[in-house]
Amino acid sequence: MDPTTTTFILLSLLLYGSTTGFSRVFSSESCPFPAIFNFGASNSDTGGFAAAFFQPKPPYGDTFFGMPSGRACDGRLIVDFTAESLDLPFLSSYLNSLATNFSHGANFATVSSTIRLPTADVIPQGQASPFYLSLQCSQFAQFKNRSQIIRRQGGIYASLMPREETFAKALYTFDIGQNDLTQSLFLNMTIVQVIAAIPDIVNHFLDNIKNLYSLGARLFWVYNTRPIGCFPQILTSFPSAKKDSVGCAKPYNRLAQRFNAELKNALARLRIEFPLATIVYVDLYSALYSLYTHPTKNGNKIPKDAILLLFYFNLKFLCANQYDRHKFFFF
Repeated sequence: MDPTTTTFILLSLLLYGSTTGFSRVFSSESCPFPAIFNFGASNSDTGGFAAAFFQPKPPYGDTFFGMPSGRACDGRLIVDFTAESLDLPFLSSYLNSLATNFSHGANFATVSSTIRLPTADVIPQGQASPFYLSLQCSQFAQFKNRSQIIRRQGGIYASLMPREETFAKALYTFDIGQNDLTQSLFLNMTIVQVIAAIPDIVNHFLDNIKNLYSLGARLFWVYNTRPIGCFPQILTSFPSAKKDSVGCAKPYNRLAQRFNAELKNALARLRIEFPLATIVYVDLYSALYSLYTHPTKNGNKIPKDAILLLFYFNLKFLCANQYDRHKFFFF
């Protein structure tokens, strides 16, 4: 396989992102981050949902890990490639208590998580995760405190915890917000109603960034949300929505664009408020939408309808290593 295809998505993110000091691809030489602390939902969950509820069954994990890996994906996620680019091991979930090494960071993401307190029924009765962003950040605060107690106590577990200075030098990544939009839509809210809620969603996100800043975080990497109008679940649930030239539902993509615009503006204001922080806004929407608009240019030879069918049955976005000439498993 051409090695450039396996890292296409990660490279796209970095090239499309609006950055403040991180305009090139991660490398251990240019970006010597000692750890990553990740917050998010299924697109970056490396085992939180599996630890709290149940392990996703095959084909999840089959292609790269050879077994279920706690990911809603059959390969690796962008957060995995980010860790590899920094010469760090894959992130373990904070919720995973078995043979876990947190010295290089921790992952607080879980499938179906939202920024705000979920209004939908939570798992296992419903579809929403109880681990919304504020709870994930509370888990981080507890982790930071307790990990240093363990280090001071010494013994065999001390080396499995990050050093105190790691927290200020670590990279804090965020991939969350998509479910705030889609879960609202499936609760029969109109697009207009969801748009009206966007400022509150973004403000809740900013509150959590500020909280993490107060705990010592300084380097923030924020992904915007995806082109949800291209999601098969949106296309099948709202079949009458006006389509664009590639078959995506225009009103729902405009909803995502509205969220992304408000998020980008809010982060710009936050840079002014916290000049000592580095806050990177990554345009994931554009990178992924280009896969729909230029599929053959990006190495995919499967027709659009077949792509959407594969999306539907594979369920979750962002198995970056699966982007190659032969198959297109992104969900």
